[in-house]
Amino acid sequence: MNDAPMPNDLKHILIIGGGPAGLTAAVELCRQNLRVTVFEKDKLVGGIARTEQYKGYHFDIGGHRFFTKIGEVEKFWYDILGDDFITRPRISRIFYQGKFYDYPLKAMNALLNLGIFTSIQVVLSYAQSQLFPYPKEDTFEEWVSNRFGKKLYTIFFKTYTEKVWGIPCSEIRAEWAAQRIQGLSLPVAVWNAIFGPWQGKEVIKTLIEQFQYPRLGPGMMWQKAQEFVNTHGGQVTMETDVVRVKHSAGRVTSIVTRSGGAETELPGTDFISTMPIAELIQKLDPPAPANVLAAARGLTYRDFLSVVLIVDQPQLFPDNWIYIHASEVQVGRIQNFKNWSPEMVPDQSKTALGLEYFCTEGDDLWQMGDAALIELGKREMEAIGLVKVRDVLDGTVVRQLKAYPVYNATYGGYLETIKNYLATFSNLQTVGRNGLHKYNNQDHSMLTAMLAARNILGETHDVWNVNTERSYHEEIRIPPHDALSSDEAGVE
Repeated sequence: MNDAPMPNDLKHILIIGGGPAGLTAAVELCRQNLRVTVFEKDKLVGGIARTEQYKGYHFDIGGHRFFTKIGEVEKFWYDILGDDFITRPRISRIFYQGKFYDYPLKAMNALLNLGIFTSIQVVLSYAQSQLFPYPKEDTFEEWVSNRFGKKLYTIFFKTYTEKVWGIPCSEIRAEWAAQRIQGLSLPVAVWNAIFGPWQGKEVIKTLIEQFQYPRLGPGMMWQKAQEFVNTHGGQVTMETDVVRVKHSAGRVTSIVTRSGGAETELPGTDFISTMPIAELIQKLDPPAPANVLAAARGLTYRDFLSVVLIVDQPQLFPDNWIYIHASEVQVGRIQNFKNWSPEMVPDQSKTALGLEYFCTEGDDLWQMGDAALIELGKREMEAIGLVKVRDVLDGTVVRQLKAYPVYNATYGGYLETIKNYLATFSNLQTVGRNGLHKYNNQDHSMLTAMLAARNILGETHDVWNVNTERSYHEEIRIPPHDALSSDEAGVE
């Protein structure tokens, strides 16, 4: 990636962001005895995969299964965390029209909940989609309807997806569906529901029934990675925001950081950014061309907040998480942290739940006060029938900006403009979910970081092609003996 080779002992790699991608790159480079500095603006490492704490209760920002088809990522996880992994059963359901559906679908449960008439409609709708499919698959709605039928799309995809993204499914691009759920169809789902995987066949990743999990949450992984960097010649600088990225003649020369009100400029030889790519463009100094700045402003994101409730009950329900498709409540997904790992909850007579609300910065949900959000969460949990308001002892709220890059009708052109411009820099790479504006899982993000580190060491990899050249998405069939997983498809 550099104009001319430089001895490794003269390199100083600056990494923006201490999430999975940034810290993976840092660990890989420290293993090669390179000088590395990571800048993280938060008080915790891990980004969206961090683990927060409240009065001794641990909770995720979303839920993060550890399961991967990528051998080097699996090895990284065990090298860093070792015996701190525990094996957990996957139990999840869908709540829709007052009923709970097993997910992955189980034939008898789905049939009883839907009823004979609706079930027949699902089958007929699927048949119609096979005989008369949408000729083009530009949107999420068209892509899913062609594979499941319009009826099942309406029941199990539309409401939840629109709750997550805040826009109609007719405006979400088909490539998001292709990336996240390819390989599934109604026949495959029904076959797995009735018979399980075909004898000798591999299992679709979405249908995996157990996974590995750090005993104190995914943030434990990234805290260990932070310790590794700090003890192997690198440095992870916390609560430090990158405010400018200075460049000249096609090379980034330095970054300017702000911490405690003071600004500091630090030069480097190579740069890796995991910050939202739109922010990176807006922080370039001198500024990017007008069309590139306009493209950056055109990229949009979906934000997220989690209402954590401490409930005075030892057990509430067996699920790790429940998808809430019901439109009468605003909550989108419910995490039961005790069922991810008992060690997440310090008092085993209590249960900690994470109620996930998908929102956009500045909207009514985002601006609602913490106390009001906690009250909303209590009411909605009782309305669903999972928790009595009187049993909720305490609560807290965590907000997450730019959790999900939006795949709307215009994002592709904007991203291509930005990608082409960034290609003019010889020593700058962007990686990770927000660094590439791709809804990558944790393991996919880590792979982009590993390839970026190898580029600095003299190899040549296009990190933008990870999702096509080495595709490890939901369409991949995972051998039953494989043991690790990435984030949950849909909204980790």
